[in-house]
Amino acid sequence: MKTRVLKPVLLAVTAALALSACATATPYGPAGYGSRYGYSDMRVDANRFRVSFAGNSVTSREQVEMGLLLRAAEVTLESGHDWFATVNRATDRDVRYSASPDPYYYNRYSPFWGPSWRYYRRGFWSPWYDPFGPSLDVREIDRYEATAEIVVGNGPKPAGDPNAFDAREVVQNLGPRLPRAM
Repeated sequence: MKTRVLKPVLLAVTAALALSACATATPYGPAGYGSRYGYSDMRVDANRFRVSFAGNSVTSREQVEMGLLLRAAEVTLESGHDWFATVNRATDRDVRYSASPDPYYYNRYSPFWGPSWRYYRRGFWSPWYDPFGPSLDVREIDRYEATAEIVVGNGPKPAGDPNAFDAREVVQNLGPRLPRAM
């Protein structure tokens, strides 16, 4: 008797945990190893790098841009420099739409559930078809990717340049705000 009750409960808990694991924002970590989400960087010149951060559909634009700035600061410090300036910076938004049937609407295989038991179609009444079609739930799914080309330098950051950042300050301020990859 206890196993009959325990199995459905365990199955429901496992399904809930699996779904909740899928619906988390992209953690701060390198892209690759089976995932295209995270940061990547490439040296372009002696003091110039291209840095990017891609988020999944649950990651906000703000988190993606913070991930980009944090990686730019880390690249700056790893290359032995003190500050960086963004030369080109862009955030791309990828939008797609997902449509799924409304689970509470008329089911063509069950004529007893729906807004009405019978529908008029092509001159006769039919219990199987809705003349207006099925009801759909449409959801917009956004995904952001930020890229920047940065120039790195030593000494104090250039005064008066709004695109220049002190790398240590960026790591100190943004590092604790982003969840890390395990």
